[in-house]
Amino acid sequence: MQSSRVLMMIRPASFRMNEETAVNNGYQQDVTVANAVERAQEEFDGVVEALRRHGVQVGVYDDDESADTPDALFPNNWVSFHADGRVGLYPMFAVNRRRERRESLLHSVAADFGLEWSELVDLTEFESHGVFLEGTGSLILDRVHRVAYAAIGPRTDQQAAEQWSEVFGYGLVHFTAMQTTGDTSEPIYHTNVMLAIGTHWAVVCTDIIPDIEERNRVLESLKSSGREIVSITADQVNGFAGNVLEVLGGDNTPLIAMSSAAYEAFTEEQRIVLSAHAPIVHAPIPTIERLGGGSVRCMLAEVFLPQIAQ
Repeated sequence: MQSSRVLMMIRPASFRMNEETAVNNGYQQDVTVANAVERAQEEFDGVVEALRRHGVQVGVYDDDESADTPDALFPNNWVSFHADGRVGLYPMFAVNRRRERRESLLHSVAADFGLEWSELVDLTEFESHGVFLEGTGSLILDRVHRVAYAAIGPRTDQQAAEQWSEVFGYGLVHFTAMQTTGDTSEPIYHTNVMLAIGTHWAVVCTDIIPDIEERNRVLESLKSSGREIVSITADQVNGFAGNVLEVLGGDNTPLIAMSSAAYEAFTEEQRIVLSAHAPIVHAPIPTIERLGGGSVRCMLAEVFLPQIAQ
């Protein structure tokens, strides 16, 4: 199954523009926002409400305020949950983001939703070598065909991605994509701002993959999966149109979750194409996007763990 029945979300307590991640996240804006934490909390609650209104099972857990983790609301970077009962822990670029990893949260999610996990696959040793792989920010997973897509950059190391793929039994499609902000162009900070994969659809920006062979390899792999491809532009990537996620609502109905900014970034034709596959659920999160440099997909940690056997 491509979409999960349960999502883990972390309500922010210390949200601000993270100075440690701004060095390679061109989507963060160094602006002053009054009452940023309160605004981020209101936006976070709006996303939770929108998802639950459509029957999505969301487990909301509080950020540890004493840890001073400004990006705690983006848990998909430090953990991934898998249908075989394994849980992945990931090496993080920013030192203050490493404090987000809390094993207690894994136990809480499992207990709250009657799930179980059998093994912790800990890749955090890579941090001691200056090598990083930030979960499903770095790796876009086609869980149906077991293919992982990775845009190689400062937070997505090729060697680490190859090791992950071997451990979890995925093929790997790696490439370089560029983010352009102002007059600068550099490898994109996370794959999940330019690529998203649902059960029957994919959103991708191949314009920012400069190598033609790599671009064709990505497109051919996506096409071979039988999905309908929605191609977006670099400007739409900047509007977070690539940062979307398929989730399951009531009666296991697929939905496509995104921010209101992402919704507006899509053309009407593109929205029609996506809506033919699943209803779109969106909510405004302007403070989170401006200061955090991430959008709704980054806020959602998919939980694919198996149910406890009765």
